[in-house]
Amino acid sequence: MVQKYQSPVRVYKHPFELVMAAYERRFPTCHLIPMFVASDVVDEETSEDGSTHKIERRCALDVDAPRLLKRIAGVDYVYFIQKNTLNRKERTLHIESHNETFSNRVIINETCCYSVHPENEDWTCFEQNASLDIKSFFGFESTVEKVAMKQYASSIKKGKEIIEYYLKELEDEGVTHVPRWAPPSLSLPELMEFLSPLLSSPLLSSPLLSSPLLSSPLLSSPADKLDADYIKRYLGDLTPLQESCLIRLRKWLQETHKGKIPKDEHILRFLRARDFNMDKAREILCQSLTWRKQHQVDYLLETWSSPQVLQDYYTGGWHHHDRDGRPLYILRLGQMDTKGLVRALGEESLLRHVLSINEEGLRRCEENTKVFGRPISCWTCLVDLEGLNMRHLWRPGVKALLRIIEVVEANYPETLGRLLILRAPRVFPVLWTLVSPFIDENTRKKFLIYAGNDYQGTGGLVDYIDKEIIPDFLGGECMCEVPEGGLVPKSMYRTAEELENEDVRLWTETIYQCASIFKGAPHELLIEIIDASSVITWDFDVCKGDVVFNIYHSKRAPQLPRKDPLGAHGITSPGGNNVQLIDKSWTLGQDYSMVESPLTCKEGESVQGSHITRWPGFYILQWKFHNMPSCSATNLPRVDDVLATLQVSSHKCKVMYYTEVLGSEDFRLVSTLMLNGCLSTCKHSSTCTFSPYPVSCIYIFLYSSICTSPSDFAYSAHAISFFFAF
Repeated sequence: MVQKYQSPVRVYKHPFELVMAAYERRFPTCHLIPMFVASDVVDEETSEDGSTHKIERRCALDVDAPRLLKRIAGVDYVYFIQKNTLNRKERTLHIESHNETFSNRVIINETCCYSVHPENEDWTCFEQNASLDIKSFFGFESTVEKVAMKQYASSIKKGKEIIEYYLKELEDEGVTHVPRWAPPSLSLPELMEFLSPLLSSPLLSSPLLSSPLLSSPLLSSPADKLDADYIKRYLGDLTPLQESCLIRLRKWLQETHKGKIPKDEHILRFLRARDFNMDKAREILCQSLTWRKQHQVDYLLETWSSPQVLQDYYTGGWHHHDRDGRPLYILRLGQMDTKGLVRALGEESLLRHVLSINEEGLRRCEENTKVFGRPISCWTCLVDLEGLNMRHLWRPGVKALLRIIEVVEANYPETLGRLLILRAPRVFPVLWTLVSPFIDENTRKKFLIYAGNDYQGTGGLVDYIDKEIIPDFLGGECMCEVPEGGLVPKSMYRTAEELENEDVRLWTETIYQCASIFKGAPHELLIEIIDASSVITWDFDVCKGDVVFNIYHSKRAPQLPRKDPLGAHGITSPGGNNVQLIDKSWTLGQDYSMVESPLTCKEGESVQGSHITRWPGFYILQWKFHNMPSCSATNLPRVDDVLATLQVSSHKCKVMYYTEVLGSEDFRLVSTLMLNGCLSTCKHSSTCTFSPYPVSCIYIFLYSSICTSPSDFAYSAHAISFFFAF
C-alpha cells in the first residue's frame, strides 16, 4: 500500500532571498538533524545570467531503525538523491528527492517548493508532499513502513524550526536583508534590441492590457489551501500526518463535490472519529453529506421552529460555557416527560429538535473559537437525572432515544467534549445498560457520573464549570432559563394515525429520491418531452459504488414495469427503488439512441448537469453499474443477471437523485428577459460592467415571475440554480 503525505502551507514571515540564505546553511551537514550525516555535490549548473541555479546532492542518512533490521539489510546508511532548482527571477525553489538505497524494494519520492506568498511578497511559503511504496523488504514490510513514517514525521516537525534557527543566526550576524536578483546591466542598443519585439506588438494597443483582469498575476486562491498557522489557530495542534490526512481528504472533496465542501472543522471531526484513517473517515463523511443534503439539514436552523409543546416541556437549553470555553448545554432529563412528548409530537419531531440543537452547537463552537482565540470544536453537556424513575423506561421512549443517539453518532462525531451526569438515581444503571452499547467507545470515555450530591465537592462540578454560572437548581447562584418541564397534558396527545402521517410529512419531505443499481439491473427514469428545446436538469450523488450515467432518446414509449417485476418468478426485487425501462429486444441506434456521452461517476461524487432536448419524445436517464457488459452482449435474461449478482454484495450501487424539466416556453422567457436586460444595460451605458451577482441568482429572480406558487418557485429555482451555475 502506498503511504502519502501532503503538508499544509507553512509561512515564513521573511523575504524569499533571506529564507534561501538560511536554507543553504543546512548543507553539507546540519547539527540540528542528527540523522543527516553528510551530503556531497554530484552536479551543479548555473544559467548564463545567474537567474537559475541547479544542484544535485547525494545525502547520507543514519536511520533510527532496529539493529536487527540494519544487520539483515546489510547497510549502515541510507542514501538519497536530492535535486534542487533555484529560480531567482521567479523567486522559487523546487526540490525533488528519491531514495538510492533499496530502490528496487522501496520507492520514496518527495517534492518540496519554496515560493513567494501570494498576498505578501515579503513572506515565503513552503509546501511538501511525499509518497512511500514498500514492495518487499525481507518480510519486514510493516516494520519498515512504521519506521519510515515515524522518521519522516519527525523530520517534518523539525523542518520549520531549523529554518527559523538559521534565520535567527543570520539576524545575530547582522544579516537582515538579501538583495533580490537583478538581470545584468545592458547597454542602450542591447536594451532596445531586447524590447523591440514587444514595442512593435499589436497587443500594446489592445484595450485588453488595460483590463483589471490582467492587473494581477494568475495565482491559486489562498482559500484553496490550508496554511499551518490557520490550522493551529482554528483547528488545534495536529501532528504532520494528521495535517496530511486533513489536506488530502479536503482536496478529494473539492475534486468530487465541485468545491462545495463542508467546513474544515467538520472534516476534522470525522477524521478524529476514525483515528485519522482516511478511507474510513471518507466513507462515513460521504454518507453524512448525502444525509444532510437529502434532508436539507444545512437549512434546519432557518426552517425549523420548535412547537410550543417543546418550548414548554422540553427541559433542555444552552447555558453559557465551561472553563475550557466550550458551549454548555443543560438537560434536566429527570424532569422531562418523555412519554408525553413522544405521544404529543412523535419521534420525528423530537429527532428534528435534537438535530437543531446539534446544529446550534456547531454554530456556538465557531463563535467561541473567535471569542476565546483558540480552537473549540465540541461542547459540554450537563445532564441532571434528579427525578429519573421507571416511568422514563417506557419502551417507545427508549426506542426513540436509541434512534436519536444513532443518528447523532453517525452525523455529529466528536462534537461532545464532556458529559457530566449528576444526581444519578438507582434506576440509572438499568438505563445505562440499555443505552451504552449504542454509544461510541471514545464518546463513553468522556462521561463523568456523580451520584447524589457528590458533584458539590472537590473534583466535582466546580472543576469544569465556573462557580458563577452553576445553575440555581444545582445549588449555584446563576438563574437558568431551561424549562422546568412537568407532565404533558393528555389533551395534547395525538393518535397513532396522526403521528404516523405527520412523521412522513416532516421527515421524508425531500426533493431527492434514492435508487439501487445492480450488476445487470440499471436504474432508469422516464421523462416525456412534448416541446423540443426543453431543458432536463439533474443533480445526483453516488452514495455507494461506481456508476455510469447515460441519457437516451426514443420516439416510442417504453413499457412501464409492473410493481413487482420479479414477482412472477417468486423472487423479491433486489431493490424496491430499482426500475428498468429499456426492453431487452430494443436495439441501440434503431429503437433508441444515445444523446449524451456516457459519464463515469465514482463513489462519493456529486454530479450536476443539464441537457437541452432537440426532439420531442421519451428520454431515459440511466444509472448503470460501472464496467457492466451491455444487456445485448449477454445470453442470460435480465432476471438471471440479477440473481447471479445478488450473491456478491459488492455488485450493488446506490444513488440519490433529483431531476426537473424546464419547459421550452419558460426557458425562452427567461432567456429573453435576460437578453433584454443585457441590451437595455448596453443602451444606457457606454462601459460594460459585470453584475456582482451570480448568473444563476439572476435567472432564479427572473424565473420567480413565472411561477404560480411558492412550491413551483422552490423546485424550479433549485433546478435553474445548478443548471446555470455552469
